Amino acid sequence: MNGDAIQSRLGGFQKNALIAGVICLALCFVGAFFNAREFFISYLFAYLFWAGIAFGSLQFLMLHHLTGGLWGWPVRRFFEAAIMTLPLLALLFVPLCFGLHSLYEWTDPQAVASNPILHHRRFYMNAPGFILRAAFFFGLWILFARALNRWSFAQDETTAIEPTRRLRALSGPGSVIYPVTATFVLTDWVLSLETDWYSTMFLVLIVIGQMLTGLVFAICLLAVLRREMPYAGLVTEKHFHHLGTLLFAFVMLWTYMGYGQLLIIYSGNLPHEIAWYLHRIAGNWKIVVWFLFLFHFLIPFFLLLSRDVKEKAVALAAIAAVVLFAHLVDNYWLVAPTFFRRGIALHWLSFAAPVGIGGVWLAAFCARLKSRPLLVRNDPRQQSTPSP
Repeated sequence: MNGDAIQSRLGGFQKNALIAGVICLALCFVGAFFNAREFFISYLFAYLFWAGIAFGSLQFLMLHHLTGGLWGWPVRRFFEAAIMTLPLLALLFVPLCFGLHSLYEWTDPQAVASNPILHHRRFYMNAPGFILRAAFFFGLWILFARALNRWSFAQDETTAIEPTRRLRALSGPGSVIYPVTATFVLTDWVLSLETDWYSTMFLVLIVIGQMLTGLVFAICLLAVLRREMPYAGLVTEKHFHHLGTLLFAFVMLWTYMGYGQLLIIYSGNLPHEIAWYLHRIAGNWKIVVWFLFLFHFLIPFFLLLSRDVKEKAVALAAIAAVVLFAHLVDNYWLVAPTFFRRGIALHWLSFAAPVGIGGVWLAAFCARLKSRPLLVRNDPRQQSTPSP
C-alpha cells in the first residue's frame, strides 16, 4: 500500500493544485472576454506543455513494457497516472475549438481564397476536420491508456504472466502508432499556425520533447518522494543514475533534432521555411533563443556528464526542473512569435494559463496516483532484474 506520508503529501498538493488551477482558469476565461486572441495564444502553448507530459509518459510507459529496464520500476506508476488524465486533457482541449479563428489563418475564407497554399490545403485544413481528427485520436489514445492500466492492475493481482504479455504485445505497435497519429494533430495544432512553415523533422522534434518532459516530471517527483514509504530503502543511487543517463540522452536527442532542422533549412536556403526562424530571432526573441540554448541544452549537457551528479537525487531533480521550465518556455517560443513577430509580448494570461491548466491537471494526476500501490507487483521481469 502507499505510505501514509505520501498519501498525505499527495492529498495536500492535490487540494492546493486544484484551488490554484480553478482560480487561474476562471481568470483566464474572464480574460477571454476582454482579449480573446491573447487568451487562445496563452491557452494553446500552456496546453501543449501539460498535454506533452501525459503524451511523453505514454511513450515511456510503452518503452518500459518493451525493455523492462531498472530505470522504469520506481516511476512506472507515475507514467500510468499521467496517461489516465487523457480524458481530462480531451476536455481541456475543447476551449481551443472555439478559438480557431483567432489562431489559424486557414479559418479565414478570404485568406484561403487569396493564398494558393491555403487554397490547396482547404480540404484537409478546415474546422470540422481539425475537431474530428482531435476527437478520433484522443479516443484512440485513451483506449491505449485504459488497456495499459487495466492489464497492469491485473498483473498486480496475479502471478500469471499473461497480463505482462498483453502489455508487451500492445506496447510494440503502440510505440509506432502514437508518433504516427501524433503527427496529424501536431500538424493541426502547431505546424499550421504559419502558412509557409514546413519541416519533416519538426513534428518528430515535438514528440521527442514530449518524452523529455514526461521523463523530467517523473524524475522530479521520484526525488521528492524517495525517502517516504514504500520508496525508502528501495530507490537507490543506481535508479537515479539510470534515469539521469536517459535524461542526458534525450537532452542530446532533442538538441540534435532541433539543430539538424535548422542546418538543413539554412544550408538549403529555403526561403519559405527560413521565415519561421526569422520570426523567432527578431527583436528580443533572441533572449529566448539564448535561454533555450543555455538551459535546455548546454548547462544540463555538461552537468549530466558527471556520474556523481546523475546519482545525486537532489542535483538530478534540480537539472530536471530546469529542463522542465525551459521546455515550457520552448512551447511559448513555438507559438507566440507567429503572432508577435517584433519581440516578446507577455500578458498576464501568459502566466495564468499554464498555472490554470497545470493546477487542474496535477490535481487529477495526484488523484490517480493515490488510487493504487506505488510499486509494481508480480511483474515477472521485475523478479529477474538485478538488485541495485
